[in-house]
Amino acid sequence: MTSLITTELVILDADQGTESSAVIRAMATAIAEQGRANSAEGLATAAIAREEKTPTGVPGGIAIPHARTDAVTTPSLAMARLNPPVDFGAKDGPADLVFMIAAPDGAGKEHLALLSKLARSLVKKDFVASLRAAATEQEVVDLVETALGLREADTENAPAGSTAANPGDTAAASATAAAPASADSASAAEDPRRVVAVTACPTGIAHTYMAADALVQAGSEMGIDVVTETQGSSGTTPIDQSIIDGADAVVFAVDVDVRDKARFAGKPYVQVPVKAGIDDPQGLIRKALAEADTPNGRRLAAAHTADEESSNSTSSRESIGAHLKRVLLTGVSYMIPFVAAGGLLMALGFLLGGFDIPDYSEDIVLGNSLWNLPTEFGDLALGPVGAYLGAVSFQIGNLSMGFLVAALAGYIAYAIADRPGIAPGFTVGAVAVLMGAGFIGGIIGGLLAGYIAHWIGSFAAPRWLRGLMPVVIIPLVASLISSGLMFMVLGGPISALTEGLNSWLSSMTGTAAVLLGLILGVMMAVDLGGPVNKVAYSFAVAGLAAGSVENPVPWEIMATVMAAGMVPPLAMALATALRPRIFSQAEKENGKAAWLLGAAFISEGAIPFAASDPLRVIPASIVGAGVTGGMTMAFSVTSQAPHGGVFVFFAIDSFLLFLLSIVVGTIISALLVLVLKIFVRKGGAAGLAEATAPAAPKSTATASTDSGAVASDAAQADEPVSSKADASRV
Repeated sequence: MTSLITTELVILDADQGTESSAVIRAMATAIAEQGRANSAEGLATAAIAREEKTPTGVPGGIAIPHARTDAVTTPSLAMARLNPPVDFGAKDGPADLVFMIAAPDGAGKEHLALLSKLARSLVKKDFVASLRAAATEQEVVDLVETALGLREADTENAPAGSTAANPGDTAAASATAAAPASADSASAAEDPRRVVAVTACPTGIAHTYMAADALVQAGSEMGIDVVTETQGSSGTTPIDQSIIDGADAVVFAVDVDVRDKARFAGKPYVQVPVKAGIDDPQGLIRKALAEADTPNGRRLAAAHTADEESSNSTSSRESIGAHLKRVLLTGVSYMIPFVAAGGLLMALGFLLGGFDIPDYSEDIVLGNSLWNLPTEFGDLALGPVGAYLGAVSFQIGNLSMGFLVAALAGYIAYAIADRPGIAPGFTVGAVAVLMGAGFIGGIIGGLLAGYIAHWIGSFAAPRWLRGLMPVVIIPLVASLISSGLMFMVLGGPISALTEGLNSWLSSMTGTAAVLLGLILGVMMAVDLGGPVNKVAYSFAVAGLAAGSVENPVPWEIMATVMAAGMVPPLAMALATALRPRIFSQAEKENGKAAWLLGAAFISEGAIPFAASDPLRVIPASIVGAGVTGGMTMAFSVTSQAPHGGVFVFFAIDSFLLFLLSIVVGTIISALLVLVLKIFVRKGGAAGLAEATAPAAPKSTATASTDSGAVASDAAQADEPVSSKADASRV
């Protein structure tokens, strides 16, 4: 097996600046220079993006930035001992020991197991002390390879305080299902309390295993039997069900979904991010046992074994607002495929069958076929074949759009109550449509169905009834209550509110329409695909079906939202083309992709730029998108397609004015972001001089400290780097 660490990957007592991103870039460069990564920038970008999700600093002055990316060709481990230390987000202060774990996307389990083993070793104080005492790079390599079990420990020559044997073995063994057996036999007389824990992080290399070992070690110090299950990249060995059944409480220290969570049904539990398992393992164990000792403590209900977050629980960090945002965005995300497919098919139906195809489509699809083409259809249809294919496309799209409110309500309920909430949610959504309560009724009904299903599932049912709860009892009772309330109490008032809102929008003309367009444009750009963006988009698609030739306002709103949402990525693409020198190499690559993303109405194409420079990119995007929104409403541009950007030109009326609005907004945003980056970043003429100066000779470049830049990849030495790496999503 290729060695994970070499002396060339060890940096001792180096000054790497004051930013974690600078340290990561330096270590990524060292890995790339050894031929272990094909792009230092790609590795650094992935590691910094992971760092921005959850800081990798852990107690004891240690940080473990890590990434799995196709930029890595050989599994590698780099180590830096920093002077001065750098803040990586640990509660107890900056880190002076930094291990960077770089794994390829397809890394084998053998390598991942070794990397995970190292992470576990870092919770051992004697191993960490040895690293701090090491005088040479070779000593560090020897210590690490001994910890990984790749060589025999040299007990005579090891530095004072070093481990004489593999320091991860004890923790690794105690984290398996076999550990409780030995614990029980060793302390049978005392009969210690038992806590089971599941740890998992998105990458599944470092935090997963460090949290597990920290919990085991904390339990040992407290006299508590702790059994852990690590759901990481090197595989998962589930805890035996008999051990779970005998446990007093459960700790979920996870950043991702827990696999097969139903095994823990009925157990008292706490759920926290994985880093909390490293930072405060004793506190988590105490909280879990406190839940067990409290009669009304949290219990994992059999019907709700998805990620439950109780807003009034002291162990949950999810506020009421964050909880509502999560469940609403879940509903919207599941609704959008119905909207996108249905809207585009309806638009295709208009193209083939003419704008009066709704008057003919049902009769045509039921009474005709390709072998019996229709003879009666509108004048704008592309002949009998066009009329028939247009009718089929329109009807499929119309039926898909008919699921919009039901899908929204169903998956809002699903986000609250897991699978038992789907049927009540879909049912109450259908009732909302029947009552004319529309989009607002779907949201309220979905919340109602979800919380009722969640409440019913919280009851401790007898064992003989538990199997029926999620498939019969909960859907039945929750559907009856939520849909009954929608029919008898809520449907009428919500319907009146919806009708009044539609009438108000239809009456908007002139300045009022332009103001509405401006507001919608700002909403589309303020968080680039986030909750505010989704609210504006959902508002537009919810009214799309109500549009008509006599009432085109819903179609105008759809065109406004789509045009404004295209501006941010197109503006960033234009900015990188106009002044490439003020963008990092990764941003320039993202800029090329942003042309297509923006043209297709994918606002998220601007997220990499906003993530690395939000105070310049987002305000610039807001201004341009707001102007575009106001212009499209002023021009009365309409779109009968809910998605697709310029690729659904056939569904957009006044397409040239639609393009003009986008071009104007794009230019405004691009120029504004350039001005902000040039003048605000360095200050006035100095920034302008830097941006327009000729390229420096290629050498190992170091950007100024006020922008937080670091030594760059030699292949990109003449490119300045941004203060943070691109954090684009995969």
